[in-house]
Amino acid sequence: GMGVRLANRKAGGTVTALAAARTRGDSTRNAPPPTPAPSAVARAPQAPLQAPGQRDGFIKAIGPADAIQKQFSEETFEERIDCSGKCILPGLVDAHTHPVWAGERVHEFAMKLAGATYMDIHRAGGGINFTVERTRQASEEELYSSFQQRLGCMMRAGTTLVECKSGYGLSLETELKMLRVIERARRDLDIGISVTYCGAHSVPKGKTASEAADDIIKNHLPRLKELGRNGEIHVDNIDVFCEKGVFDLDSTRRILQSGKDIGLQINFHGDELHPMKAAELGAELGAQAVSHLEEVSDEGIAAMATARCSAVLLPTTAYMLRLKQPRARKMLDEGVIVALGSDFNPNAYCFSMPVVMHLACVNMRMSMPEALAAATINAAYALGKSHTQGSLEK
Repeated sequence: GMGVRLANRKAGGTVTALAAARTRGDSTRNAPPPTPAPSAVARAPQAPLQAPGQRDGFIKAIGPADAIQKQFSEETFEERIDCSGKCILPGLVDAHTHPVWAGERVHEFAMKLAGATYMDIHRAGGGINFTVERTRQASEEELYSSFQQRLGCMMRAGTTLVECKSGYGLSLETELKMLRVIERARRDLDIGISVTYCGAHSVPKGKTASEAADDIIKNHLPRLKELGRNGEIHVDNIDVFCEKGVFDLDSTRRILQSGKDIGLQINFHGDELHPMKAAELGAELGAQAVSHLEEVSDEGIAAMATARCSAVLLPTTAYMLRLKQPRARKMLDEGVIVALGSDFNPNAYCFSMPVVMHLACVNMRMSMPEALAAATINAAYALGKSHTQGSLEK
């Protein structure tokens, strides 16, 4: 939880905070409780033994401004921020992005406006396949440079934790190149990153879904396990694009289960363009999250609620592709843990969680508190991180 600077609402009593910590297990809310005011949040003063600029990233104290002022009257702070008239919020969490790639797809936007569907473009070798080609050709340095810029834009829009997928490589070599780029950012940049291996984003040319699944299970996952053991590449989640004409339910199940067997959290694309029973599969496999769900069944919604499997809804995608909106209201009413993501990718170019929250309210009829919870504590839950991110707690 790096990132947001927080402070109290009384001028003169302001101190900074950098992150939220929880000591309990994962938790979620479909709407956050109101924040009492005026209050102050204080970060731990720098200990004399710490190197300059080092921080533990945890909130030191929360309370009424005068109590905080008294408690820290002897301390000096690098920065004091007057938050009069402002709101103190947890850093925003973006639960679904594809941020490492080369090659724009502006020409496809023109095709879509002329009536082509997502799958028309995909079958013609465009879409994911076009980006895979460009990403394979790009050097690691080029990919890192554009990725770093994109993360900077996300941070400026308030995102402090972001899920980042591979998936524009498909071949093991290019997937590992993407994961190395994400790993470098995870170590070097001041933003939290949850890393997702998404080698099953599309079926490579010349292979069937079943053959592609075999390759991932026999070759990709053992390599990831080895690199994880050596501390070279850290991966948190496994993803598959479970869709008609991409990975069928059986191939999806085999890949996800194999990923789970090496310790990865299941977090995958399901029920986007066709009803596939992906939500039911996610609930059955103990998935942490299923994304998209525009075509989810009533049974799938009920299964996800029971299994505490979160729904990562992506209002930018439904807007951009003119799809049926995900049924956020029904999910919330049935007790599903609803999270939000930007789905940042060449086809949905949005860095901003506030824009995503706005679309969620307007197009998916979520309330403002529901959208805020979905972009903080529930998005953190979708990444298995709600014990340390997504809320302001001592």
